[in-house]
Amino acid sequence: MDKEKKLTLYPIGGLGEIGMNCLLLETAQSAVLIDCGLMFPDDFHYGVDVVIPRLDFILEKKDKLRAIILTHGHEDHIGALPWILPDVEVPVYGSDFTLALVNNKLREHALQDKVTLQPVQPRETVLINDLSFQFFPVCHSIIQGYALGIETPVGRVVHSGDFKIDRNPLGGHYTDLEGLSEFSSSGVELMFSDSTNVERDGFALTEKEVKTSLLEVFQKAEGRILVTLFSSHIQRIQEIYDLATQFGRTMAVSGKSLSTNIEIARGLGYLNFSDQSYVDPENIGDLPDEKVVLLVTGSQGEPMSAMTRLAEGSHRQLSIHSGDTVIMSSRFIPGNTKAINKVINRLYKLGADVVYEKVQAVHASGHAHREELKLMLDTVKPKFFVPVHGEYRHLVKHSDLAQACGVAPERSLVLEDGQPVTLLEHGIRYEEEFSARSVLVDGKGVGDVGSTILKERQLLADEGMVVVVMVLDAESGSIVMGPRLESKGFIFEQQYAHILTEAEAIIMDVYEKIPAGAWKKLRDRTKSALRRYFRKALGRDPVIVPVIIKI
Repeated sequence: MDKEKKLTLYPIGGLGEIGMNCLLLETAQSAVLIDCGLMFPDDFHYGVDVVIPRLDFILEKKDKLRAIILTHGHEDHIGALPWILPDVEVPVYGSDFTLALVNNKLREHALQDKVTLQPVQPRETVLINDLSFQFFPVCHSIIQGYALGIETPVGRVVHSGDFKIDRNPLGGHYTDLEGLSEFSSSGVELMFSDSTNVERDGFALTEKEVKTSLLEVFQKAEGRILVTLFSSHIQRIQEIYDLATQFGRTMAVSGKSLSTNIEIARGLGYLNFSDQSYVDPENIGDLPDEKVVLLVTGSQGEPMSAMTRLAEGSHRQLSIHSGDTVIMSSRFIPGNTKAINKVINRLYKLGADVVYEKVQAVHASGHAHREELKLMLDTVKPKFFVPVHGEYRHLVKHSDLAQACGVAPERSLVLEDGQPVTLLEHGIRYEEEFSARSVLVDGKGVGDVGSTILKERQLLADEGMVVVVMVLDAESGSIVMGPRLESKGFIFEQQYAHILTEAEAIIMDVYEKIPAGAWKKLRDRTKSALRRYFRKALGRDPVIVPVIIKI
């Protein structure tokens, strides 16, 4: 057995992108996975549902894997668990609310009876072989998030989790700098820290400032108030409910993810709702507009969300009234801006007034700005520093910030997914890189959609498809039926009937020049002849699928 004291860090996701956070820590005796999140697909991921880390790398070390530790319950930290938990038998540690979200996810995949969930309380210490983990509360855009203080064979390590430092926290949602300072007092060898907002100066807006802005909106609103926000932001949901109660309004909720998370939080005692002031949407019909608050999904303009359906007039129970005030209490995630703006424009067209982050402080980021990142660095004072949770530029800028806070340049390490490093008793050692390519999930298929499939889907999306069907006599090669052409996403057949007629004539020319029985040559020549013709006639290059049937 390897007796060397060491800690090897395997970044599997979250370094070089925002999302898919996944970090494996390995010692001579054991391995522990910190978070196992997903990422939502980009525009070019046609048909892909989610993107997950390369889990087979973790499974190669499953004999040493002793636990999965979760910092908090956002999808980019817990979303990939259903794809790894069927293949490992280890406990999953996290806060009560985090594990409640995990359990709900496991129920959807029929895994809830196969996984041991171990709730941990603030400042509790869990011993896992030669590693121990202490859990420190952090303020974030979801309740019950943790930073981690880790005792390892080569010294102490701190993982910040996703955090902000609210200078005037509401409802006890704070970052435990005192506990982190005590843990760090004897020296911290290495710190991982959230890099998302390193480009933003100063401090993040506080939740108290957000609530003040929301109060101003409630004071001015004469009609109904509709609020959309991230469904996991339990603290903000409580604030909306409290304001509704303060102004004598009844709150209703529309949207599965919101309803599910609210019921989970209420069941655990983290939301204080009165049944008289919280009702189903179908029970608000008789209430005057000035007595109603609607909490709905759709903060990112998602096509099937409640807010988008309201904006399109397709919601089954609700509609936008002239004079409604709509509050979009969340940030615009890059890539979603166009969809969100489309919803906002439609809401204005229906007579609503829309309040969002750019025009009023109705949302605060859950990630630390530069001054908060400095404060975390000054609290922990790590010897080595690895920025995490960010695109590459965020990691570089956070590394520069760490150096400005006293970390030696050679000890401030900008790593990417697949670049492991080993922490030793006296220094570090870079290890051989491994493949940390992301895995695409499409329906029940995991990893079977690659670059070739995506390229074909892009061609189909850009140019459409033409299917050529011919039925031939197997012995003589004579035509029994066809050729027939079917166009999908290529041309409007009634308008361009002459194009398809000419294409059929070209196929007949090809057929007459091909010897009977040369089926492959007939398919290939048909495809190439039609591609040349469509390019010349229309300047388009559809996917052409010749179907030759022999009878």
